[in-house]
Amino acid sequence: MYQLERAFRRSGAVLRQNQCGEIEYLTFPLLEETGCVEHLFSTRLGGVSKGEFASMNLSFQRGDAPECVLENYRRIASILKVSLEDMVTSKQTHTTNIKLITKEDKGKGVIKPLDYDDIDGLITQEEGIVLVTSYADCVPLYFVDPIKRAIGLAHSGWRGTVQQMGACMVRAMEEQFGSKPEDIRAAIGPSICQDCYEVSEDVAQAFRESLAGMEDIVQEICDSGCYKDTKPFCKVLEDGREPGKYQLDLWLANLIILRKAGIPLKQIAVTDICTCHNPDYLFSHRASKGKRGALEAFLMLRES
Repeated sequence: MYQLERAFRRSGAVLRQNQCGEIEYLTFPLLEETGCVEHLFSTRLGGVSKGEFASMNLSFQRGDAPECVLENYRRIASILKVSLEDMVTSKQTHTTNIKLITKEDKGKGVIKPLDYDDIDGLITQEEGIVLVTSYADCVPLYFVDPIKRAIGLAHSGWRGTVQQMGACMVRAMEEQFGSKPEDIRAAIGPSICQDCYEVSEDVAQAFRESLAGMEDIVQEICDSGCYKDTKPFCKVLEDGREPGKYQLDLWLANLIILRKAGIPLKQIAVTDICTCHNPDYLFSHRASKGKRGALEAFLMLRES
């Protein structure tokens, strides 16, 4: 199994590596413990794509051969014990738009054309539908409500995060399903880490404004030790390597947003796996300078 480089040391396994033949994929024990979902986060290993797409590319939009992408989807479907017809993809444009998925949407984005646009979040309460969202440095957000038996997946890059996509997802689940934030389990998935993610002053200022007044949440996170065991404090923005540049912690920003939305810290799993630090294992837009395939997050409500 591939030897991952972790972004920092901490106690406990937040993400589990799994292997099925040549395919390697990641899962969150926190979500598995609910007993009501199947999920995974793909890696580059175990597919049939070649070159810069090698080998488990799951995007039809990057220039890869469609037949290779479809075969890669079939291999993931076999792990989840579903068919391609059960999957539904997003159409991501860095918004906070969220779509309620029903059985009429099954297969869209994989074996059927999409008939919607500008969708970065998917929610459903219907069993057997596999929600699918796409990544190559941006943050995957998983949501599971085991009480109302509802799920959601969201794509949250810096634009989605500064617009508080995590809170938008919690509100959408409250409105659509009657979910209570204190019942939701959430996971922040593999994406670019603070050390690798340099941003300019305009982005930094947008985060200062978005997270203003949340200092109490930051202090709660620091006191709990739930994020970085090795640091007595944590900051969303650290000084960059040159004036006017900053290192942005999207993991911490999303953790703050999810906690502010009402999800208890003990019910939020935060990755320590950076896409940019592991470019042979995970597609990274920054590490590859844009020459890459795409990873996918998958989440399905099991039949009761």
